[in-house]
Amino acid sequence: MGHLDHATFGWLTPALSYAMACIGAALGLRCTVRALDATGRSRRNWLLTAASAIGTGIWTMHFVAMLGFGVTGTDIRYNVPLTILSLLIAMAVVGLGVFAVGYGRDRVRSLLIGGLTTGVGVASMHYMGMAALRLHGQVRFDPLLVALSVVIAVVAATAALWAALNIHAPAAVAVASLVMGAAVSSMHYTGMFAVRVEVVPSATALPGATVMQFIFPLAVGLGSYLFITSAFVALSPTAKERAAYASAERLTEPDERAVDVAPPGFRTAEPARHR
Repeated sequence: MGHLDHATFGWLTPALSYAMACIGAALGLRCTVRALDATGRSRRNWLLTAASAIGTGIWTMHFVAMLGFGVTGTDIRYNVPLTILSLLIAMAVVGLGVFAVGYGRDRVRSLLIGGLTTGVGVASMHYMGMAALRLHGQVRFDPLLVALSVVIAVVAATAALWAALNIHAPAAVAVASLVMGAAVSSMHYTGMFAVRVEVVPSATALPGATVMQFIFPLAVGLGSYLFITSAFVALSPTAKERAAYASAERLTEPDERAVDVAPPGFRTAEPARHR
């Protein structure tokens, strides 16, 4: 058995990965709240943004945490197509769950379907990412811990979607995001503790890309996307704010038209001339 180290850089990678999970959750929840207040294409666009934010946040959390993963006796490489596929799975399956909540008429049923779908998507992303690992040896999983990690993912996703449906205050969303980030991190490390590696020493070069060649640049790029999108969402007006602006404009327009406009046939008195 190879010795597994889940934090080769100390607390840096767990803390940074948790921050990525929280940012993705906060952005996804805010976008979902905006979607529920919108209609038509606007609702669809907000839900798409929510799905991409949650999926990106979860994926970035996973692979930032994997920056600190090491196995004694072997190097580690990543299969690039499978790694990208794990990101697409995260966005697509989370999107199904978010759209189920955004367009469902029965809230309870939509929440259960959305939570199950999103949770399975999170777990699928995690284990697809683990399938992308390339090392000298064989990787096995403890089935009980794998099942526990899936349950944690489903519960976390359901709780997050419930928060999106029922919590609209920014402070409450922030607290819900911290809880969601902790749940996603717990799911990740539960899944990692399920890993067992039997190292088979070999001098053969491993296929795939190293962490610094591929995972690190992609994680930085996706993290930047989260920050930029967060700024956009924070600065864009809500549906209520836009309605308030439109109402204020309608109220001021008649007053502006009434200035210096006299009724037809009405002549103002001329000022008296002093002789």
